[in-house]
Amino acid sequence: MAEHVGSGATDATGGAIVHGFPHLGTVQAALTALYRRISADGVARFAASVHPELVEFPADEDLYLGAQRVARVMVQHFRLPDARMVVGFRDMVHAGNVELAAGPEYFIELHSRFRTDRRDVGAALAHEVMHVHLHRLGLEFPGTRDNEILTDTATTFLGAGWLLLDAYREEAAIRGERLMMSAYKLGYLTPEEFGYVLAKRERVFGDDIEPWFRSAQAREAYRAGAARASQDLRRAPLAAAGWAARRRYAKDRRALASGPDYAFDGPPSAPRVSFPCPTCFQRLRLPCRGRLRARCTLCKSELDVET
Repeated sequence: MAEHVGSGATDATGGAIVHGFPHLGTVQAALTALYRRISADGVARFAASVHPELVEFPADEDLYLGAQRVARVMVQHFRLPDARMVVGFRDMVHAGNVELAAGPEYFIELHSRFRTDRRDVGAALAHEVMHVHLHRLGLEFPGTRDNEILTDTATTFLGAGWLLLDAYREEAAIRGERLMMSAYKLGYLTPEEFGYVLAKRERVFGDDIEPWFRSAQAREAYRAGAARASQDLRRAPLAAAGWAARRRYAKDRRALASGPDYAFDGPPSAPRVSFPCPTCFQRLRLPCRGRLRARCTLCKSELDVET
């Protein structure tokens, strides 16, 4: 699991903390893969997010007993009743690591900094326990980067990833005799991409977690991600598309020319249009017959479309 911490908006190696939506294609593919693997009914089992009080880790609680307690919260949330997590701490490059064996016992290592700064232990354990969950599901993407993005996306969409976004913060720190700003985050997604996935989740479950954020930077990133997610609902041929998008779509439909997100096929007398579902991103294929009410066969979302 990646972590970034340093002077200014930089990580430990001096590289900048990335913002924006550079991994959006992989995030959307992860949502499709998650729905295909556990189904809409399976996703619906995670309608409630992990509550903040369940992962609070006060300084006077025993380090190892507290870490085990929070790990159990994640095991229970992700419905892994026969999985046992053994949590330890050591100095290492990443924030956390889990040994993916046959189970039922799994060994999680967290960075030594969590011994004293316990604010994000829940976030780190959420990510590592999700690795176990995906391992048991047999769901993975090729390559470390894409697989970590899958893990962040699944953790967030299934109700525990708001903790990962809340770990993004900028704070004043004294170094020597100088007062400097330090930026810190967890995970492979950008802060805005975490916000994007959380907004997708909120649309499905009505699960507003913004009041839970402790970090002002996390709240800003959540709002930026939500704004980007709302754009997916205003793309043609969805009925809520803006005037310019509708005008271009009408022109492309007459010419049977592909657009930014849609493509036409079939005979000119009875064309069909394909486009991604704004929730799970499976491509839908519908006849071009004007105003329709469509239902995604994968995530069960109801969509108003103007084909």
